[in-house]
Amino acid sequence: MNTSHTAAPIPAVTLNNGVRMPQLGFGVFQVSDDDTTAAVSAALAAGYRSIDTAAIYGNEAGTGRALAESGIAREELFVTSKVWVADLGYDATLAAYESSLDKLGLDYLDLYLIHWPAPATDGYLESWRALEKLLQDGRVRAIGVSNFLPEHLEKLVGLGGTVPAVNQVELHPALQQRDVAGPNAAHGVATEAWSPLAQGAVLGEPAVTAIAAEHGVSPAQVILRWHLQQGRIIIPKSVTPARIRENLDVFGFELADTELAAIDALERDGRTGPHPAEFNG
Repeated sequence: MNTSHTAAPIPAVTLNNGVRMPQLGFGVFQVSDDDTTAAVSAALAAGYRSIDTAAIYGNEAGTGRALAESGIAREELFVTSKVWVADLGYDATLAAYESSLDKLGLDYLDLYLIHWPAPATDGYLESWRALEKLLQDGRVRAIGVSNFLPEHLEKLVGLGGTVPAVNQVELHPALQQRDVAGPNAAHGVATEAWSPLAQGAVLGEPAVTAIAAEHGVSPAQVILRWHLQQGRIIIPKSVTPARIRENLDVFGFELADTELAAIDALERDGRTGPHPAEFNG
């Protein structure tokens, strides 16, 4: 087990404002606050440097404890959090940011996202003004969105200000979001995948298990490698130290074009989370 503070050789993606973000990070969705401290500590020990949390997860404090206990210099870390739909609006978003920062025990974030567009009110437009203010004031290094469909992204871009650096969406072999990833790329927005392993739903696919056997790796490693070779940012989640390390060990093999195509063929509109057009919190 690698318990040193030497980061694994994780490639970085350069966001549209020049900030470099690790392409492979660690997510803590659906992890309790107490368990989050141990999980993030294990991830940092394994070599992860990018940690993704959110206000609604209720584990920013647990994340912050692990960051503080790690002894890793702040500038080596990349920390993401998100404003929840109940806090959309200019003043509410600024207050939510301060609350997240306080729980994390940090004095800035690397990336702050609007968690869902909640299109019933379009409150995300005012929240975006708040994120631009935080960016301008140096309180956050990059700003972006999560779960935005092209029509929501177009409204933000149409404001004529900052273009989101990232759009984090549910994306895995069963839900490849090509109609979202295309417009993201056209605007210079990096696509980040949450639930990159479809909560395990694709790991038993014959195509995936065959590729895993061919390379002597796990099905999860195959899927993560598929994402990386297509240029996406990913944040796999686990609370198991061995799995946390395994998910990081995906840089020693490469998938052939035919193998990538076999995984591409698993698309089935297999969404596991809410639909962004319908979800308003």
